[in-house]
Amino acid sequence: MHCHICEYETVPFVDVKTGIAYYHCHECEYIFKNPANYQSIEAQKQRYDLHTNDENDAGYRAYFQRFLDFVLPHIEEVEQVLDFGCGKSTLLANILKDINIECDVYDPIYHPIKLSDSKKYDMIVSTEVFEHLHDPRSTFSSLCNMLKPGGYLALQTQFHPNEEESFKAWYYHMDPTHIVFFRPRTFERLGEMYDCRIVADNGTNILVLKSIK
Repeated sequence: MHCHICEYETVPFVDVKTGIAYYHCHECEYIFKNPANYQSIEAQKQRYDLHTNDENDAGYRAYFQRFLDFVLPHIEEVEQVLDFGCGKSTLLANILKDINIECDVYDPIYHPIKLSDSKKYDMIVSTEVFEHLHDPRSTFSSLCNMLKPGGYLALQTQFHPNEEESFKAWYYHMDPTHIVFFRPRTFERLGEMYDCRIVADNGTNILVLKSIK
């Protein structure tokens, strides 16, 4: 099977504990589950509805603050931001508004507003979203097209260990709604396709790309 990102031939392997097949691209370091295991939006919603994140909880707020503490020093001043795939909560948008950064929210389940084809953003943030995407290349392209020239795309998703036995023991792929897995190299390759470059990477789960259009 060919890689959904760079179209190179992938190497299949199976997690014997679950019987689920995965496909590993050694060119861009992308891994994806057998598409037969992809879940419908209805099935995903049933799992997300179980989340009980409290916007008044200090730990939950600190979770988003850690993301911003990494991202903000690597960007120039921004005024208009989109939180893409925000889930039920608008906490990240509210934290940004507290520091005078306007932030729209979008989520296909909980905030399914129609995004304007003409509105462009200084930055798009997306936390714990990309691992759920059936077509991450298409989504990445769409988000890049929504950036102003020189705009930023700040993403959070756990980077996989890039070795099959370590991957099998890794907790992150065990969530049935997590179907695709990335490394910084994957986003570097996407950036080459869609005119972005990585400007910051924490080596674990966060990176920032800048549009070079």
